[in-house]
Amino acid sequence: MTKSTQQISSELEEIVAQYGVGRSGLIPILQDTQDRLGYLSEEAVDELARLIGVSANEIYGVATFYAQFRFRPPGEHIIHVCLGTACHVRGGQRILNEMRRRLKIEAGETTADGTFDLARVACVGCCALAPVVLVDGKVHATMTAKKISSLLSHYEGERETKDI
Repeated sequence: MTKSTQQISSELEEIVAQYGVGRSGLIPILQDTQDRLGYLSEEAVDELARLIGVSANEIYGVATFYAQFRFRPPGEHIIHVCLGTACHVRGGQRILNEMRRRLKIEAGETTADGTFDLARVACVGCCALAPVVLVDGKVHATMTAKKISSLLSHYEGERETKDI
């Protein structure tokens, strides 16, 4: 469900009230905004600029410096492919390459239909289960390129079930 301009403005006013105006609270304001809205839309950045008295250019300057901020809506399912040492040694890069091939996106992108986001991570802390893929925070252990098709189908199937 898309939020109205008024709803977004109201939520942003609540966030700014916690931190105050000016640059000093900009990073937590951006973090809270992204947590609530899912990403930093152009509309949200413009409204934040108005509310805190910092130009939209300055906001973008800060937000683009940090990899945590996104400017597009997130996919319905977030896939993290671990490339930590244990996962790398056990085929993590092959798994990432196969995910890229099947989803037709690069790490850091969202599929055209908005179903999946693909990200590479340095370590998820499940080294004994390597290689590991997380989907929406759920660990899928001892992943292989052959298992990817069934994994993606499972999450695509969830979407089809919701649409019925």
